[in-house]
Amino acid sequence: MPRSTVHRLLCGVGVIVGLLGGSSAAWSSSDTEQKGARVYCFMRSSGNAHEVSWNAAYALIKRQSQGLFKTSPEHASVMITEAVVNDPGTFPDCGQFLGDLFGGATTATAASLGSTSTATRTDNDFSSDSYAAGGDERYSY
Repeated sequence: MPRSTVHRLLCGVGVIVGLLGGSSAAWSSSDTEQKGARVYCFMRSSGNAHEVSWNAAYALIKRQSQGLFKTSPEHASVMITEAVVNDPGTFPDCGQFLGDLFGGATTATAASLGSTSTATRTDNDFSSDSYAAGGDERYSY
């Protein structure tokens, strides 16, 4: 039994709507990055280590994303950074922790958040080439 033109048209429209619906994560990523940044910054400001804070924020971002593909850890780091930079008033004192998302290590603690100066330390051993050369992947998934 041959398919009718109307049936083919409806199937084509369904496929297009399905594909566009999968890309709606780009339209709603602002809310997702705000939530991820809120979790990461709150946990870090409360004295939690980067790893624990990152795992919680990344888990939230992965679950909130509505796209067809999983959000990469690198993209999630950029999403958190963009949210903090775009609205620093919402995330006070969080800027000092953003380097940890990209391999830096901060020595700031919850006690130092009240002071005006922050002590940060950058790992001299870190370089983007160390990961490309087969080193351990910071954000393995």
